[in-house]
Amino acid sequence: MSTPQDPSPLQHTGHPGELVGVGEEVWMDVIHKMDEVYSDLLQYEVALEEKNAKLEESQQFILSVLTSISDILVVCDRNGTIEDVNRSLEDFTGRSAAQLRGTSVFELFAGDQARAQARHLFSAFSEQPLHDCELPLRAGDGGVVPVSLNCTPRFNAVGKSLGMVVTGRPVGELRRAYQALRQAHEDLKRTQQQLLHSEKMASLGRLVAGVAHELNNPISFILGNVHALKRYADRLQAYIAALHGGAGADRLAQLRTELRIDRIVGDLPPLIEGTMEGAERTRDIVDGLKRFSAIDRDEQERFDLAETLERAVRWVHRATRESFEVRIELPPRLPMLGSPGQMQQVMMNLVQNAWDATAEQPEHWLDIRGEIADGRIHLAFHDNGPGIDEQHLAHIFDPFFSTKPVGKGTGLGLSISYGIVDRHGGRISAANHPAGGAVFTLDLPLAE
Repeated sequence: MSTPQDPSPLQHTGHPGELVGVGEEVWMDVIHKMDEVYSDLLQYEVALEEKNAKLEESQQFILSVLTSISDILVVCDRNGTIEDVNRSLEDFTGRSAAQLRGTSVFELFAGDQARAQARHLFSAFSEQPLHDCELPLRAGDGGVVPVSLNCTPRFNAVGKSLGMVVTGRPVGELRRAYQALRQAHEDLKRTQQQLLHSEKMASLGRLVAGVAHELNNPISFILGNVHALKRYADRLQAYIAALHGGAGADRLAQLRTELRIDRIVGDLPPLIEGTMEGAERTRDIVDGLKRFSAIDRDEQERFDLAETLERAVRWVHRATRESFEVRIELPPRLPMLGSPGQMQQVMMNLVQNAWDATAEQPEHWLDIRGEIADGRIHLAFHDNGPGIDEQHLAHIFDPFFSTKPVGKGTGLGLSISYGIVDRHGGRISAANHPAGGAVFTLDLPLAE
């Protein structure tokens, strides 16, 4: 007697549409997978719509940029067939973009020679950019306009050449823009010179009292010597008159004693020498003043920076309070090559700033130390003021930057000093001294 065989999992059960062995769990898995596929399709659709929206936005942005470009723009393939243009070229040629598409870019050029030159240049530079090539184009009104062209090749993702992008601007516009730029540059240079002169005159005005006092000493000395010489001249004239009048030896001896002729003769050399020294001192002061107040020139002469610094300190110190102490430690000579007047302006500016910075301190002093090392001159100006705020250190040499109250400075002194030092091949820097106060350091080339 045979045993019944187990039904196959795929055998029909007797109910139409049902499979043996396919349970409810299988059908739930199928439905779950269909839900996942449908969810993924919805996500893909949303992402696709977002990308389409971004693509349309990018296209609108590119279109707006191309439309707003004032330069003419042509996109063409490797054979020079125009694929697209911007509105500037439409306005220039008087033809629409639809009329220009499909035509040759070389038809835009005026004359056979220009077309031949364009073909040669575009073929020669098909793999690299071409800049500032001037060729004539025919405008919509029939005129010929020279245009400065730039040509840049286009490549696909794998580096294959697709053609080129040609941009250009009428040379007349470039020339007008260049003329405007040149005029603006000249105006800027003129204004800069005026500002430099104004700053120099402002500094000069603050130092008039010191210069006047400096001049007063030799002039007073000369005046006193001249009065003494005048008295001596009257006595000598009286003695000479008696001598020529035939007076006797006794009378001449008496007059020689009364008029102190021997003393006069002994005093004449030092009086004359002192008068000449005072005159030369006055000449040097006036010469330095003229050199300082002159408009900047590219002077190249040998001078002693130590002497220039000492003169600058003396001029400023004469116009400041008596309690302002300036201590100087310098080598005997600091030879330099350049403009002594300009360097004197730098020194006076630094000394003047130190005097202003120490105004509210109980004591007022400035230490100036100098040395020569490695063929360079190193100067340090250290005052006992409050120092410089850290936030201001980076801007201390900027034009028109000033921490002084309104009306107390132009904000150009340190900026001008920075430029002068730079033109002399040096460097100037500002920092706060560890012991307090500000320190300005100069590094200048030493003349051979």
